Amino acid sequence: MNLLKATGTIGGLTLVSRFFGFARDILLARILGAGLAADAWQLAFQMPNIFRRLFAEGAFSAAFVPLFNRRLHGSKADDGDEADEDADNAKGHAAAQAFVTDIVSILVPVLLLFSAIFMIAMPGIIWLIAGDFSGGDEAGQKAALSATLARIAFPYLAFMSITTLLAGILNSLSRFAAAAAAPILLNICLVIALIAGALSGAGEDMTVRTAYYLAFAVSISGLLQMLWLAYWVRKSGFSVRIGRPRLNDNVRELGVLIFPAIFGAGIYQISRFVDLFFVARLPEGSLTYLAMADRLNQLPLGIIGIALGTAILPALSRLIASDDPDGASRLQTNAIELSMLLTIPAAFALYVASWPVAGAFYVGGNFTDEDGLTTAAVISALVIGLPAYVLVKVLVPGFFARKDTRTPVVTAGISLAINITLNLLLIPIYGIVGLALAGAISAWCNTAMLYSVLHYRGHYRLPLILLLRLARIALAATLMALAMIYVIPYGLVFFTGSTIERIVSLALLVLVGLIVYALAAWFGGAVDKERIKLLTSRKSANATTTDTAE
Repeated sequence: MNLLKATGTIGGLTLVSRFFGFARDILLARILGAGLAADAWQLAFQMPNIFRRLFAEGAFSAAFVPLFNRRLHGSKADDGDEADEDADNAKGHAAAQAFVTDIVSILVPVLLLFSAIFMIAMPGIIWLIAGDFSGGDEAGQKAALSATLARIAFPYLAFMSITTLLAGILNSLSRFAAAAAAPILLNICLVIALIAGALSGAGEDMTVRTAYYLAFAVSISGLLQMLWLAYWVRKSGFSVRIGRPRLNDNVRELGVLIFPAIFGAGIYQISRFVDLFFVARLPEGSLTYLAMADRLNQLPLGIIGIALGTAILPALSRLIASDDPDGASRLQTNAIELSMLLTIPAAFALYVASWPVAGAFYVGGNFTDEDGLTTAAVISALVIGLPAYVLVKVLVPGFFARKDTRTPVVTAGISLAINITLNLLLIPIYGIVGLALAGAISAWCNTAMLYSVLHYRGHYRLPLILLLRLARIALAATLMALAMIYVIPYGLVFFTGSTIERIVSLALLVLVGLIVYALAAWFGGAVDKERIKLLTSRKSANATTTDTAE
């Protein structure tokens, strides 16, 4: 597998999606501002998103991809017989297709029942998070509006769960592009909804009407993403058919793996609910500030961390199934090095340039300078944990590929306890910034625990040369940050100026950072030509002649 190419495909298309996401958030800030309708929309949007991450992206992918791979490639891996390769391929394809049909036949009715129950119970769920509906105050109005919007948007969960299964099939076939492009449809739908809302009038009624348009757009986008991936799965030789639900061996084996993964992902999502519980009780606009800041934090996380995690899971599963621990270790090292080469400078840059970025993207219309400054402070706190968030995405496949979905549950549970404790300590002092800082610290704790377990079990140990290279990357990023700190004061008046002034000033700041980091990384030894060749090699996942520790 060409690790850099696979990551570049996923990350590049994720970048396009994030571009539309920025357009969406810029319009959100200008049109909805940071008022009641904006906070209600942000709370409502979290409902299907949290459960999507719980059942779809986290638990389901972790269990489905290794099992699908084993059925698709299992006959060749088990007996090593190459005499009849076509027969082996046909046998593997048939086993994988049967697996998909069995899982879809169970998944669809479960999703329909689950969605119906939660749509009925949505007012109670919102009440648990945001408080009482009964009063006519803003808190009551926000909760009531959030519940209605969440009900409209909740079908997105069912559509995206099926979409995740389809993405797992394509990723297992090393066809990453279609799945990586699917989220673009979400952002396009939301941008269209925002424009339609802005053209529908003005005032408070316009903001509420726009929030309704956004909720409908979320569900529509889920349907479009599902249809998009279904087309590409069919082009790849597989079909998605719904048969009679049966609790056969395929379903039971997936269940054995998926339930621990649900608990693990569930702990992380409980952490999200805890964060929502705290932030819903902070001053109006806090939900919006956190969402806008997290959008910038998610940019490198999605392009680098999620892309790498998605790319290496099928390859790790194949290497471990073929009893190649050295190849698996090298792949893990390659992923860590590539992720930190890109993530550490991104974290440093966002930390020192949080105000220029927040001001250039968001300030204007109903989003004031004060809103921008608060968002910038939240960005700085969030990105302290950015390398940790990415490392978690890179380390967890090392457990999932070995069919160990229990250990990430334990580390996530401990991280949740740390996060809640830090929220109680930091939010009274720093408000919404304290909540972001608590999440960052708990992410680093989770990273440390995951690596410690891999190290203790002998599955993976950081080579000395990688540690030295990470130190050089950090040094290069520090020099870049100092250069940006020097340059920022010269552009302060332009970061919130006209559109052209914002674009030019921010582009120049980014250019300065890129040049300084590239030069410092190259001449400081953070980038090694031979390692880059290895990362771009088609044999990077299983090469045996090049050792990382050399």
